[in-house]
Amino acid sequence: MNEEWFDYIIIGAGSAGCVLAARLSEDPSVRVLVLEFGGSDRSVLIQMPSALSIPMNMDKYNWGYESEPEPGLGGRRMNLPRGKVLGGSSSINGMVYVRGAPQDFDRWKDEGADGWSYADVLPYFRRAENRRGGGDAYRGDGGALNTSFGDMTNPLYTAFVEAGRQAGYPVTDDYNGRQFEGFGRMDMTVHNGRRWSTANAYLRPAMNRPNLRVETHAFVDRILFEGRQAVGVAWRRKGVAYRARAGRETILSAGSINSPKLLKLSGIGPAAELREHGIAVVADRPGVGENLQDHLEFYFQIASREPITLYSAQSLVAKGRIGARWLLTKNGLGATNHFESCGFIRSRPGVPYADIQYHFLPLAVTYDGKGLASEHGFQAHVGPMRSPSRGHVRLASADPQDKPRVLFNYMSRDEDWIDMRACVRLTREIFAQPAFDRYRGREIQPGAHVTSDEDIDAFIREHVESAYHPSCTNRMGRAEDPMAVVDETTRVIGVSGLRVVDSSIMPSITTGNLNAPTIMIAEKAADHIRGLPLLPRTEVDYARPQNWETAQR
Repeated sequence: MNEEWFDYIIIGAGSAGCVLAARLSEDPSVRVLVLEFGGSDRSVLIQMPSALSIPMNMDKYNWGYESEPEPGLGGRRMNLPRGKVLGGSSSINGMVYVRGAPQDFDRWKDEGADGWSYADVLPYFRRAENRRGGGDAYRGDGGALNTSFGDMTNPLYTAFVEAGRQAGYPVTDDYNGRQFEGFGRMDMTVHNGRRWSTANAYLRPAMNRPNLRVETHAFVDRILFEGRQAVGVAWRRKGVAYRARAGRETILSAGSINSPKLLKLSGIGPAAELREHGIAVVADRPGVGENLQDHLEFYFQIASREPITLYSAQSLVAKGRIGARWLLTKNGLGATNHFESCGFIRSRPGVPYADIQYHFLPLAVTYDGKGLASEHGFQAHVGPMRSPSRGHVRLASADPQDKPRVLFNYMSRDEDWIDMRACVRLTREIFAQPAFDRYRGREIQPGAHVTSDEDIDAFIREHVESAYHPSCTNRMGRAEDPMAVVDETTRVIGVSGLRVVDSSIMPSITTGNLNAPTIMIAEKAADHIRGLPLLPRTEVDYARPQNWETAQR
């Protein structure tokens, strides 16, 4: 069997793994190996922002996971695309850049993630970012990750922000800055008209270093242990088995589904589950694969009275023109993800900070691109951000090739239904504002007749979709917490030589899309791994709603 030695082995070249590969290989004295099961990300379908729904639904770039039948959704199996390509899910996602609310990270500290409060993580958000328009106390201007706002040339984007203001909500210049709550422009990870994945931002510039090796189409079977010391990995490609030894550490960055799966296959997880599959227990960690969280959303769609939506761009001829222009100039409709305005609001009095997110889109279509309306329309993707429901990731067998069993347990708590009903009614109110008078036609979905709790619940049960934000399955916490999987330095509790660095270590899900906080996690973890001094805490003021105890807005 082929075997080589490295200082660090990183499993997964995704949103976190690419960051780690770049940061760890900055030290020329260490050798770094990255193992990625997917292949190249150089396809036009990945690099052109407006083509985002295509690679997301291609077996070549997507692990093709789906959930078990979800009891709360009438037994529906939910689609769960995960990136299988350099850049991971940052190469197939919607390119939305949302860090999360500052309070999310202060909550992490309260949940046992010492050293991960907002003041602790803000310097790493700033280090990662190169914001078009410059940096400030909140935003970075010297990092690898380029972020930008869309041009908002379609008047519907501005109408959505104005409608939010007319409904009594604040308008924010920058939800990633001082004021999170409100309506405004949406940030995207697009640079010079191209998707700015972590493969483009971090990995590719580092790949010319002689101390970094990236192996694609490398399927990892398990992590190798000697006693409780992780010493490397067993992997294969095209039927050929390999072993790689890690002189310092093995780092698991395979995401919230594959990371708990690999831990369990390697003997780290709930002892009873491992023994059920004949896997020798290295460390009994009952929290591995538990605490699964996600965001659910639905599409609130309105017909447009004016033919100004992206429906005009859906013909083959129009798409050809858009693609040709993008290939030649990297601008035009091909150079945006089309999520250019957004909103974050509170669902009811007593909620201390925003718990509903809006992505606005000047087109009536499903996220996978398959459910295009037959007319001009626009929509808001809307959903609650902090569901109390919890799911799990469990092994189907001890065979690494078998997909894991994923159950989100969506809509299993009464609060979930209360929050979803609020989403329907609050969104309907926003679209009823004068800003949309000239554009507003009939309500395509849910439909004006869907008004009672029972009608709304039936609509939600049938139409709600995942926002594709699985997280929290190897949560960070204190060593004495039996359900914690990694400590505050991302080390796996109960063994040595092994870390997990990806969205699975979030103690709880953040408010908004997960790519930005996942990149931040990797930036901070890189300093922990290298033993470098952490960036100084940055205490900044951020806006907090003053009337949250008594008012919804």
